[in-house]
Amino acid sequence: MYRLFSLFWQYNLPRWSILIIDVLVCAFALTLAFALRFDFNAIPTTDAQNLPYDYVIVLGIRFLSFAISKTYKGVVRYTSSRDTIRIFYVIVSGSVLVFLINLISLKFVLGYYFIPNSVIIIDAFVSLFFLISSRLMVKALYSEIKNPSREKINVLIYGAGEAAVITKRTLDRDASIKYKVVGFVDDDTKKHGRSLEGVFIYGPDKLAALIRDNTVEVVIISIQQLSFAKKNEITDICLQNQVRVLNVPPATRWINGELSFNQIKSLRIEDLLQRDPIQLDLELIGAQLKNKSILITGAAGSIGSELARQCAKFGPKTLYLLDQSESPLYELELEFSEMETKVPFEVVIADVRNEERMKNVFRSFKPQIVFHAAAYKHVPMMENNPSESILTNILGTKTLADLSNEYKVERFVFVSTDKAVNPTNVMGASKRIAEIYIQSMGKHSDTKYITTRFGNVLGSNGSVIPRFRKQIEQGGPITITHPEITRYFMTIPEASQLVLEAAAMGKGGEIFVFDMGPSIKIVDLAHKMLQLSGLKEGKDISIVYTGLRPGEKLYEELLANSENTMPTHHKQILIGKVREYDFTEVKNIIEDLILSFDTQNNEAIVQRMKELVPEFKSNNSIFQKLD
Repeated sequence: MYRLFSLFWQYNLPRWSILIIDVLVCAFALTLAFALRFDFNAIPTTDAQNLPYDYVIVLGIRFLSFAISKTYKGVVRYTSSRDTIRIFYVIVSGSVLVFLINLISLKFVLGYYFIPNSVIIIDAFVSLFFLISSRLMVKALYSEIKNPSREKINVLIYGAGEAAVITKRTLDRDASIKYKVVGFVDDDTKKHGRSLEGVFIYGPDKLAALIRDNTVEVVIISIQQLSFAKKNEITDICLQNQVRVLNVPPATRWINGELSFNQIKSLRIEDLLQRDPIQLDLELIGAQLKNKSILITGAAGSIGSELARQCAKFGPKTLYLLDQSESPLYELELEFSEMETKVPFEVVIADVRNEERMKNVFRSFKPQIVFHAAAYKHVPMMENNPSESILTNILGTKTLADLSNEYKVERFVFVSTDKAVNPTNVMGASKRIAEIYIQSMGKHSDTKYITTRFGNVLGSNGSVIPRFRKQIEQGGPITITHPEITRYFMTIPEASQLVLEAAAMGKGGEIFVFDMGPSIKIVDLAHKMLQLSGLKEGKDISIVYTGLRPGEKLYEELLANSENTMPTHHKQILIGKVREYDFTEVKNIIEDLILSFDTQNNEAIVQRMKELVPEFKSNNSIFQKLD
């Protein structure tokens, strides 16, 4: 029997047969309407005489209205709310037309109603009931045949608003998906205990019990504007009960305004590490960026490209996007070319270490604001190649800072790192030396030199999260340097927005420190990523500890021990009080340091760096012997 049903569902009935069935249903509805009207007794003679005409007119109108509206062309097993609404309008409009013909019969033809008005009304209700219920019955039967209840995966939808209803209908619509919604969960107490789409709504305190009692395997978060704290709370409960968490994307990303199941994705770790949106002083930032020529170095990188996107929102005169990496810069050029709101921009392939090339850039474009994000940033790479950190992170910054002074740039914003604080590696020390140079130079220039300092950004090139995700996709193992290692994290847009805010408020000479929130243990991050992927450590994938890399430390700092901070008007931005240096002395030492590149003597280069930055103490590095 089951095989017979399965064979039946493999084929669609011809469209004309659906039309005939619908007309036959309407014929039955009209017969039932007459029977109900006269309490299943004999129909009066006058009405009985008109019965043939009644059937011809009513069924003729139904046939024509079905043919014109094409209700018969829908695939019955996939009947949607739109199909039922179309049937409603067709039946009601047809009944109204019958009523109008009835009026004409009364006034101009027979002198009386050819069909009782009560029969018209009853017929409309009965037709609607049978046409819609028959379709829903076929849909339900098809769903059950294809996916028996015992094979379905139980689902909870967090949220009981419009997005939740659309989510449930999306699951119901796609018969290839073996999901069954067993409940809604919502924070609104007024909704608790009520039914939505035939499913009850519960409070958030019932989430864990609902998961256990209903053997729930998936929770879908449908609420569009849910705080990150609440999202983390829900996710923790789900992960504790080995339940997958999916997320409904913002309505703006739905295809043609409709949600499809393929768009409901697994929750990503970035969704849980984000914080509530930053409140920016848009007026202040706009005053600094509007109609200005802006140069962004490292524009093809994670921070540089996001800075470009953020700057574009404030109506700059021209954006100059500079990087030496050709392919990523080309991708950025395509992105800006395809923007709906066109922003004047120009891409520049150049190396910040080449003074003549950079002179030409400043001479040709005359930037008013410079965001310097170009840098070498990978700790182990720079630990093995100290001379390259000198050229890029120090010489490159010095070259741009000097040219900014020479060409009367209004603001020079340097993107630094938390690794510059009490550096334990060459990369961090090189960034600290660059900080020292531009901070001391600011005392002798009309250009406002501003430094911003923050930690790791989520999803940036080479960061830990993309690496873990790739390792998980490959089946592991996940490699972590140390079980106790911690890091600060911030999203790329958040970091870039704070850079703009700091740049706008800076008076010159400040080192702005961003509130990164609490530090996160990397092993905890790995565990949560595994859980979100539905994997178990030790069973599906392993975590391997490889030991600290050269120059790496267990935890990062945003301020050195001898430093302190002052608040600003923005709660997430502080001003670091750091030791000041004499510009002439610093300039001479840094120029000597840069010249040491030609020696290619790594020990001598690092020794000079340690002399300039006394707090630079190497960790897990061959250069520890120099301390």
